Amino acid sequence: MSSFLLHVAVQPSSVGPPMRAARYLRGGPQLPRADFQLRPVPSGFAPQEQEYQQALLLVVALAGLGLGLSLIFIAVYLIRFCCCRPPEPPGAKSPPPGGGCVTWSCIAALLVGCTGIGIGFYGNSETSDGVSQLSSALRHANHTLTAIDHLVLEMVERLDEAVRTELTTLEEVLTQRTELVAATRGARRQAEAVAQQLQGLAFWQGVPLSPVQVAEDVSFVEEYRTMNNESCLSHGGRTNKKCMNEILSVRWWLAYVLLLLLELLVCLFTLLGLAKQSRWLVIVMTVMSLLVLVLSWGSMGLEAATAVGLSDFCSSPDTYILNLTREETGLGSDILNYYFLCNQAVSNPFQQRLTLSQRALANIHSQLQGLEREAVPQFPSAQKPLLSLEETLNVTEGNFHQLVALLHCRGLHKDYGAALRGLCEDALEGLLYLLLFSLLSAGALATALCSLPRAWALFPPRNPSASCSGSHLSEPFLHARLEPVPHLRSFPSCRRRPH
Repeated sequence: MSSFLLHVAVQPSSVGPPMRAARYLRGGPQLPRADFQLRPVPSGFAPQEQEYQQALLLVVALAGLGLGLSLIFIAVYLIRFCCCRPPEPPGAKSPPPGGGCVTWSCIAALLVGCTGIGIGFYGNSETSDGVSQLSSALRHANHTLTAIDHLVLEMVERLDEAVRTELTTLEEVLTQRTELVAATRGARRQAEAVAQQLQGLAFWQGVPLSPVQVAEDVSFVEEYRTMNNESCLSHGGRTNKKCMNEILSVRWWLAYVLLLLLELLVCLFTLLGLAKQSRWLVIVMTVMSLLVLVLSWGSMGLEAATAVGLSDFCSSPDTYILNLTREETGLGSDILNYYFLCNQAVSNPFQQRLTLSQRALANIHSQLQGLEREAVPQFPSAQKPLLSLEETLNVTEGNFHQLVALLHCRGLHKDYGAALRGLCEDALEGLLYLLLFSLLSAGALATALCSLPRAWALFPPRNPSASCSGSHLSEPFLHARLEPVPHLRSFPSCRRRPH
């Protein structure tokens, strides 16, 4: 019965394939790619290839080109506005036609920018959740691999200790009965064979690649919440490597939060300046809008390149991860295929070792029972080492069944699927939302930069006496003011320029 259960346990189950790329970028790998010489580049994920790196850099360069064109368009528009504006007739008391349209278009652009900021916060949260899920899956996989090594080491040490002590003592006690000594030596050979078979099951022992290290390198969400400044200092007063990873993680995550908050403040203060008709505030926010415009285009380039590379990876992750893991760990293809694929077509590479180990443990158990029946009545001193051997054997069998469950591909393959889902669904979706945020921000800020100079040109001159007496209304969007000047309306109506 136990052999049947072992055979069922070591067979790979029908586990569904892990999630691939998010549905938003299933067509991403079909997009054309080119290097710096505009030669076509295959869409397969190959970050070590120079042509593929150039293709991603070209995506970043396209964002730089968009920034350059935006700045040129804004400069040409402002130069034309400043130099080609027709002079106002002397004594004109009404604002130029179309002034209200300019003001409201600027407000609409800023509101669109605020909407993009909300999208950016959601995208940053989704990306953080995806990388957090990836880090959690890697840590759980490392826990499983560590548990396998620990169980194998514990069982081998118990069996070696039993061979050195209890079985040696039992042979000395039973020297007068050669057939009992032969049975004891048979149990010794079986125990040594089991220890030898078990040593081959710790396949991750001595592997230089650690999932925990990979998790620390990619994690920038979970650790910043629990980072303690005191734990970040080693005994020598220097910052250790793990803490440096945490600090860099905090800086990466906060960089996007600060960018979002900066743009939000620019939009809000610009709206406040338009409402209060404050020239200095609008001028300062115009300069800040230019800075945020450059940052938005820069982030757009990084997000687009990352999204393209991640979509290429997620379209076919198994091949790349298998090759990379084989190079980094030196493990055989049979072991890697078993855990990464985990289907009926791939057999368990440890099945033979597990079967032989269980048969040897069963033989040892039967031999000890025979020795207990034959040797204890004649040699009472043999009862103590036999009981100790039976206890060791029971503990070893319990650990063995736990090891069989851990060696099954279901657990590690589940972690692999969770890591891919976090990376190729949540993180990729978050990148797309961040890309949309950058696009909306760039368009809104470019529109605002073109509209703000025309808007502040419509502001009436400040009356020092009025400002000192506090005659300005608290409701900035009302048209009426205390001073009976007809052209001090905040947002004049849209009127066509007479032909």
